[in-house]
Amino acid sequence: MSTFLDWLAERAADRDRQGLRREVRPFKSGELVDLAGNDYLGLRRHPAVIAGAVAAAETYGGGAGASRLVTGTLELHEELEHALARLTGAPSALVLSTGYHANLAVLTSLADAETLIVSDAHAHASLIDGARLSRAAVAVSRHNDLDHVRELLAGRTQPRAVVVVESVYSVLGDAAPLGALADLSQELGAVLVVDDAHGLGVVGERGEGGAAQAGIIARDHVVVTVTLSKSLAAQGGAVLAHAAVRDHLVNTGRPFIYDTGLAPAAAGAALGALDVLATDAHLPAAVRANAALLADACGVDTPAGAVLSVTMPGPAEALAAVAVAEERGIRIGCFRPPSTPDGSSRLRLTAHADHGPEVLDHALDVLRGLVTRA
Repeated sequence: MSTFLDWLAERAADRDRQGLRREVRPFKSGELVDLAGNDYLGLRRHPAVIAGAVAAAETYGGGAGASRLVTGTLELHEELEHALARLTGAPSALVLSTGYHANLAVLTSLADAETLIVSDAHAHASLIDGARLSRAAVAVSRHNDLDHVRELLAGRTQPRAVVVVESVYSVLGDAAPLGALADLSQELGAVLVVDDAHGLGVVGERGEGGAAQAGIIARDHVVVTVTLSKSLAAQGGAVLAHAAVRDHLVNTGRPFIYDTGLAPAAAGAALGALDVLATDAHLPAAVRANAALLADACGVDTPAGAVLSVTMPGPAEALAAVAVAEERGIRIGCFRPPSTPDGSSRLRLTAHADHGPEVLDHALDVLRGLVTRA
């Protein structure tokens, strides 16, 4: 065996010793009740979503064919951007191939060596990677601590600053104080970047998302990113911001410039989901109600969105709980270091709007038993 493969084997053995081994397994829909996936509104198999994907593929083909600055911008992309702006009230939108790319594009385009990025301690990996790639100085603020954010911004030596948060955090399921953050950022001359991946489709009366509900999405210094792969049951990402920000990203955002445009089927599916969301006004409230039921069964606080987590003693116990749930017909997830910002192991649960009482009653019984044993 080569030195390289020896090194890989050592890393694998180390993960095994810590109970942190991960593997990819196909998940067959219908075999288990899904409380792990991010199809919050239950639209992935909705007829309108499937029809939108099929029609887009038949019209435009399997892929966009090129980057959006060459021949890869389709009328479908612009239609999707307008629809996202209508739902959220954003001044403009720019669609990219993934939500991860949206975060990378924003932070690498809006920050440089003369910028301080103040990033919440619970920020998603894509935001952390974007901050690293930007060449900016990075300061990590204590989670949802406005005083710490103020202290870091006020003490900076850099002429520019960017504050980075999520509207709803994907580990604890808690919300950021977006209104106060927007005011504080404006006061101290910073841009506020809000990852609304877990807010879009769930937060707000119409599922308009956390930034829109907080009334900040149209403010000049606020930039919002979203994913199309959760509530909108498709794939891709978007940036919602002032038109000047959109223009800047089109001209400087490497993840936008050098990547092939979003596949037509994904864009069509997302448009189909937006149509359903516009006509089925109960969906955001339904997923929040189901999230509250899950939280009550697990003895944790009701989350701000669709995702919640339950602390476990360690990674082995978390994996054991996942296995027991699967034996009883329930698919749940788990977070283990280094995926958790606080270093703890947690069960991760997601609510879905299409889970009725006949599905949830059994799931809630299973969860109560898991939490009691933990």
